[in-house]
Amino acid sequence: MQSSTIKHLAIIMDGNGRWAKERGLKRTKGHEVGAEAIRDITTYCAAHKTIETATFYAFSTENWKRPKLEVEFLMKLLDRYLKKELKTYQEHNIRFQAIGNIGAFSKALQLRIRDTEYLTRNNKSLTQILALNYGGRAEITSAVNQLIQEGKTKVTEDDISESLQTPYSDIDILIRTSGEERISNFLLWQLSYAEFYFTQTLWPDFTAKELDTILASFTQRHRRFGGL
Repeated sequence: MQSSTIKHLAIIMDGNGRWAKERGLKRTKGHEVGAEAIRDITTYCAAHKTIETATFYAFSTENWKRPKLEVEFLMKLLDRYLKKELKTYQEHNIRFQAIGNIGAFSKALQLRIRDTEYLTRNNKSLTQILALNYGGRAEITSAVNQLIQEGKTKVTEDDISESLQTPYSDIDILIRTSGEERISNFLLWQLSYAEFYFTQTLWPDFTAKELDTILASFTQRHRRFGGL
């Protein structure tokens, strides 16, 4: 039986729109408050004794279907977030990385993403990954096509793992907020043996205190990985 030590945490941040609606606010306000929650959870993870990577589902390949004005707002919010959070990354020794097809974003936003990755590349306390224009099926398909282009005629699980955009480690625990109980095309390969935790809390209300409670529960779980 393997220890329930957490190294890689993944979060599907859900409920920004509902949070705003309950308060009679525009959906954009929910996204703004949700961005503040990312900072709180990320700094908690950076100070945690065992967490090495925290991956957040920020914008999926399906999110382009949302109203044009909301998508445009999300792009501007991401740019502002990265500009503002650079100080947080440096103060807390956090490395930032993005996964997904960021080529669909504006040149200015792509530059902001790459600059932030470069400026934080040597930070060691935590790697914060934002999944941006990301889909799990697309990631796996891209990895396999890359291996084919390299001349592979027989592909192993290790080959695929090493060709993914997130070759850090498998996910230990996936948390989804807002009460929804599905993974929505997120990290399909990496979630093979993850523990799942679904909370009714809407993302803007999700706190480090609740995360701490969830992780305490996680350490009590016995992860068998197919064994006894």
